[in-house]
Amino acid sequence: MNRREFMRLGAGALAGWALSGGRAFAAEMADQKKRVGLIGTGWYGKVDLLRLMQVAPVEVVSLCDVDRQLLAEAAEIVAGRQLSKRRPRTYGDYREMLKERDLDIVLIATPDHWHALPMIAAVQAGADVYVQKPIGVDVVECRAMVAAARKHGRVVQVGTQRRSTPHLIEARELIKEGRLGRIGLVETYCYGRRGISNPPDEQPPESLDYEMWTGPAPMRPFNKNIHPRGWRSYMEYGNGTIGDMGIHMIDMARWMMDLGSPRRISSTGGNYFHREGKPNIPDVQTATFDYGDLQMTWHHRHWGEAPDPKYTWGATFYGEKGTLKASVKSFDFTPIGEGKAIHREWDDPAAKYPVDSDKFPEDKTEKGIEYHVAPAIRLHMKNLLECGASRGRPCADIAEGSASTAACVLANISLQLGRSLAWDEAKGCVAGDDEANGLLARAYRSPWLHPTPEGV
Repeated sequence: MNRREFMRLGAGALAGWALSGGRAFAAEMADQKKRVGLIGTGWYGKVDLLRLMQVAPVEVVSLCDVDRQLLAEAAEIVAGRQLSKRRPRTYGDYREMLKERDLDIVLIATPDHWHALPMIAAVQAGADVYVQKPIGVDVVECRAMVAAARKHGRVVQVGTQRRSTPHLIEARELIKEGRLGRIGLVETYCYGRRGISNPPDEQPPESLDYEMWTGPAPMRPFNKNIHPRGWRSYMEYGNGTIGDMGIHMIDMARWMMDLGSPRRISSTGGNYFHREGKPNIPDVQTATFDYGDLQMTWHHRHWGEAPDPKYTWGATFYGEKGTLKASVKSFDFTPIGEGKAIHREWDDPAAKYPVDSDKFPEDKTEKGIEYHVAPAIRLHMKNLLECGASRGRPCADIAEGSASTAACVLANISLQLGRSLAWDEAKGCVAGDDEANGLLARAYRSPWLHPTPEGV
């Protein structure tokens, strides 16, 4: 991607607030008057939806959430921000929302265990989809989601927005230009302290339909750390830190190097320092993904200090000619021998690809926003809209999301079984390991039925 192309597609082409108080959209987005619905109106659901509303004159007609309080709050925010000022219709069940079959785009930002079924239902209802990462909680879910998108001819973008992050697009070009030479190792990682959390079990809040919130996941007693946002600390609803934070960096590295699926996965770890608490995800984990002539690793640790305080969540690429460290906020390229080191902040005015933050002053006061990520989400949404028009594959196509999600899931299966796994991507199975293959699909709680690639 050159600078002119980036400016046409992305941040530099976005207009700010007009003096009249209305939004002026980039010319190629001005006719994107799509009807939009959102499933999951909590933290990142609103972050994603409001970025989409910034880049095109969409009409948000439907919102869905099992928490009536979150749903009402989101409806008021959307009514105040969208051009029509209309209040969206609200639903407590995504199936009722999709029955209308009047949506062009559906955004899904539920907890992880609720990604697969709504996404499949949305493409069956004729909508293009933006689904948050990881796309599913098991490998069969992921493959069913890809099959559904292809069968129904829908565009599905995954919320792995590192692929649309301006400074990381520049970092990727350094790799493509051969600045690092041959790369033999990529380390991905996340370091962050956490305390022991042991809240008492209690009745769910009156506003929350906890039965529907749990859905296909195992039913466990409610406590205040589960909802909202705390569900990430429970394996029943996701895949731990590797499935939450790891997928971003693993996907970023795959994108930067055009990698497919690893041929072998191994992982160790456990919940060593926080076992007295209710959360049950590993507080330390190391995984290795074998690509033949390249090794990729993941490591997270929830205690102690980070090896590099500037890069507590990121990836390090080790090449014969240099090293590249990359994160959501910066990158550093350090050549070996001759050559010029490059440091780039996410909003560096000297960047090859500028961000658009100054054109959206509302970002600075929006509750819950990750200010440094907003430009990437806007580019990601623009890419979804452009592919919706062309019917092409988006930069974070559902198949790419499946490969990155499956890598994280397989690492957890390796950890659980205590052995490495030989992955056959073409067959969608672990070679010679019936026990591992039995874990590729989680059991669903009745009456929910697990999707399959053949049944979508």
